[in-house]
Amino acid sequence: MFSIQKTPLDLAALRSDIQDPTCGALVVFEGLVRNHHEGRDVTQLHYAHHPVLAQKEGERILAETMAKFAITKSVAIHRVGTLAIGECAVVTLTTSPHREAAFEANRFLIDSIKARVPIWKQETYSTGEVEWTS
Repeated sequence: MFSIQKTPLDLAALRSDIQDPTCGALVVFEGLVRNHHEGRDVTQLHYAHHPVLAQKEGERILAETMAKFAITKSVAIHRVGTLAIGECAVVTLTTSPHREAAFEANRFLIDSIKARVPIWKQETYSTGEVEWTS
């Protein structure tokens, strides 16, 4: 499942939904909003996206991940809207019978989302400057 949402991510529910008794590995990546970027203090981020294209590309990436790695389940959710420092902006989860596949799949999943899904972030700096970055 790939989704984009405006509301905070419920990590406990996601972990519960993806767990499988045949799997000995669950790998979770949480992308958090940090308070700096390239030496400048960040006060908040705003994520914007192309709804149709982002959803389609996210689903395509999940299908590729499932086909490429020996995993049982995979989930990715990205937030949009304005997020505060410390909030979770993106989460990826993968399960598999063994850890190696879950780790490799999760790395592929988050790297592919960051590179290919049309989601952009606007950083607000402590100076009041606002800048779009990728």
